[in-house]
Amino acid sequence: MPFRATLTGLPRWPLAVTLLLSGCQATPSSSVGGLPAFIDDPMASAPPITRGLDAEGLRTLLTAEMAGQRGDFSRASQGYLAASRRYPVAALAERATFAARFGNDTALMETSALRWRELAPTAQGPNQFLATLSLSRGDWLDSLEQRLAIVSAGGNGEIAAFAELAVAENAPLGLLIRPLRDFLDESAGIAPLGDEQEGQVDVLLGTALIEAALGNTAQAQARLDEVASQAPDLESLWLARARLALETGDHQGARRAARRGLELAPDDVRFVLMLAQANIRLNNLTQAQEQTDALLERHGGGPDLRVALAQLYLEEGHPDPAYRLLQPMIGEENIPDLAYFLLGAIAQSEGDIDNALIYYRQVREGSEFLPARAAAAQMLIEEDRLLDARAFLRIERMRYDAYFSDLVLLEVQLLDGQNLASEADALLDRELARTPADTGLRYLRAMRAFERGDLAAMERDLRYIIRSEPDNANALNALGYTLADTDSGERLEEARALIERAYELEPDNPAVLDSMGWVLFKQGEPDEALSWLETAFAQMPDQEVAAHLAEVLDALGRVDEARAIVRRFQTGRGDTPALDELLRRRPALGTP
Repeated sequence: MPFRATLTGLPRWPLAVTLLLSGCQATPSSSVGGLPAFIDDPMASAPPITRGLDAEGLRTLLTAEMAGQRGDFSRASQGYLAASRRYPVAALAERATFAARFGNDTALMETSALRWRELAPTAQGPNQFLATLSLSRGDWLDSLEQRLAIVSAGGNGEIAAFAELAVAENAPLGLLIRPLRDFLDESAGIAPLGDEQEGQVDVLLGTALIEAALGNTAQAQARLDEVASQAPDLESLWLARARLALETGDHQGARRAARRGLELAPDDVRFVLMLAQANIRLNNLTQAQEQTDALLERHGGGPDLRVALAQLYLEEGHPDPAYRLLQPMIGEENIPDLAYFLLGAIAQSEGDIDNALIYYRQVREGSEFLPARAAAAQMLIEEDRLLDARAFLRIERMRYDAYFSDLVLLEVQLLDGQNLASEADALLDRELARTPADTGLRYLRAMRAFERGDLAAMERDLRYIIRSEPDNANALNALGYTLADTDSGERLEEARALIERAYELEPDNPAVLDSMGWVLFKQGEPDEALSWLETAFAQMPDQEVAAHLAEVLDALGRVDEARAIVRRFQTGRGDTPALDELLRRRPALGTP
């Protein structure tokens, strides 16, 4: 949003009607030289301003507007936010939100969006901002709740797209399905489709996608049938049908759904890819290649499309057509790094280890760099060439200074995978002896010491980091939390001081908020601890924070709420160690 409005530009906002400059309300007692003469204090008898801009309000808005014109968007946002609290006008909070976004100030953006929603509870804009913010920090549940609020207000929360991303990113689907089902139960179905029902149909589709990923295919199919009865020509319906059919092994059904989708959206690449995937699984490889060739011809055969198609063939176990798609790109200047990564995987699948290594090493710095080196090193290990793998990683560390710590970490992980923990520890010790100021490696060594129960070694490394980097919030928090969690009470004050320093540095870090709540609880202040843990859980709903929050709720006598939190994470997968430990100590929290 531009910030070039002058004072005369204020009528852009709704405050143009209500925030008009008030004239002087004092009555002149006499006239001197043609100008009105006032009593000593001309405003002494003036009534309080109840509408319009007073001097302070005008100053706040001017400051915000000028800050925006200078590019100081954080200060502009703070000014508009302050004005929105002085004058309850939603447009001011909206302006504050956009200014915070331009300034990339996440905390200020969230505060402004919450104020915007407070002033305009039925508007979609603030919930869209809040949903995006929650997703950016990994809070899937809060993002979903914001999206459902948009649907409740008659909008489209893009639930189906959210569900696709959640499935692809391995989000906590067991947590997400509950509010979706509750929403649909409360809606009791959908009315005949119209603009106001579009969001509810989208909820049905998103719910079906997550249910299918959870293995509840019958429920997912029932959701899609319900959508089909209302909107049989909805493109996203046929996309979901094709995906569900592929996941359940109904390749004929997937092909039919993809063909129907192409009839509705001939240029939608996703349907072509699904049609090709269905034909591959039906052993119609020739037909699949004809379809992908036609797709390339229609869309110009760009590198990104070639890579996507090659990845499809490779995932389905057909390296030859994948190589045929990628081969023309070899040596080109703008070949995507993923193409070299896939060429390495193809060569590896054919047992051509040396060429695979060449391809993997051509992947440049960027998002594919570390996965390529990991694949190359793992490939060498699988060929019983551990020494070659370690030499390869050592050479890469010398070639790429920016990835030094990451490549050491990669080698440590590979050694751990070969049950060579002692060699991994020796590697860390050796590299830290060469580069003692590498706090990333030192932090890694501290965490490894913690995992094996050597708290003294962990504390030494964390204190070294804090001495060299007094503002390292991660080290401060890690040491403070460990002292709070493992100490019997003598060092709780020190733990709290460390965590408070971490909080001063990163007040929006949910891990720090969790630590603060936990140390307060350990100090016998459960009422104080609760708000910290609730805030941390809202931002980072993982099993460890859940265990802390449940224990505090139980201590406060709110047992039903504690049990409800525990139930949310009882997936039966055995990946909730903190909650498992809590239930060992307090088994009653696991009962209905």
